[in-house]
Amino acid sequence: MIRTILVTLALSFAAMTPALADNAIVRGLDKHTGHARDYALPLGRAVRIGTLEVIARACQKSAPEEAPEVKIYVEVFDHPPAVANQPAQRNEIFHGWLFASSPGLNAVQHPVYDLWAIDCR
Repeated sequence: MIRTILVTLALSFAAMTPALADNAIVRGLDKHTGHARDYALPLGRAVRIGTLEVIARACQKSAPEEAPEVKIYVEVFDHPPAVANQPAQRNEIFHGWLFASSPGLNAVQHPVYDLWAIDCR
């Protein structure tokens, strides 16, 4: 009886925690060409999207019985082209959460690229 209760409690706690993933899926939009593409970001590894370097640190997806939500924590760096007599610099332009349900809330401010969360896999 106690074993059944403990198993039931363990399963209910597992169902309440958000699902974690190994890959974050983001959509990148090139504003100059209007071309959008999905990118799989392995957690902790940098992926180049144009001149941007994007590192996904965490990806969480809500449980199926809850309201659908995907949250991805990213760090975004820009690698602009080198200017005469100055080496190219890596500039951090954003670090924070991207929310799939509210794509306009992210603060990735870049004149060429937009990023928004799509899924966790």
